[in-house]
Amino acid sequence: MVTTIGILGAGRVGSAIARTALEAGYALHIAGSGPAADIQLIVDIVTPGAVAMTAAEVAATSDLVVLAVPMHKFRSVDPATLAGRLVLDTMNYWQPIDGQLDEFAGDPRGSSEVVAEYFAGARLVKTLNHIGYHDLETDARPAGADDRHALAIAGDADAASVVAEVIERFGFDAVYAGPLEAGVAFEPGSPVFGGRHTAAELTAELELAARETEAA
Repeated sequence: MVTTIGILGAGRVGSAIARTALEAGYALHIAGSGPAADIQLIVDIVTPGAVAMTAAEVAATSDLVVLAVPMHKFRSVDPATLAGRLVLDTMNYWQPIDGQLDEFAGDPRGSSEVVAEYFAGARLVKTLNHIGYHDLETDARPAGADDRHALAIAGDADAASVVAEVIERFGFDAVYAGPLEAGVAFEPGSPVFGGRHTAAELTAELELAARETEAA
């Protein structure tokens, strides 16, 4: 059961997730790229209630660690700090933003599969990458609301089920897409990315993507 969420990355995405988690009742730990003191003031202002820590402290004290760093900086996170941890990958490889990153552009796999290879000791789950950080806060709805949207999750089924409970508390229906390789169905350029879908609509899109992958 997740009671404390840790976020690596105190930028716009990380801060939006932090506020959403705090609103949902989670304890929240957050780290930037350096000492906790470097982000203490901005944390107090932008994410009141969150506790600023180092990345190592966040990893050690959180039930779920969220990767919310720019994609080109993911290797700045020491993989040893996330060994054995449940990790949520929110990152996307988007060439107009990240530039040419050969390890992603030259790899036919989804970006989270590449990231998971680096964090080999972690239990990595992909989600929160296909919704805008601003929409995460404005689109949250209580369970059963007619206009509640859904978010896709990919990863090991047991790990994904834990993350799904978090997504539900955030105010979205969680739809399991399958193992981590299924995450390519909601990366940039896919019909899912950036869209708003009900659980039924998202399920249909993911099933279509799975059939197309099987037929390829």
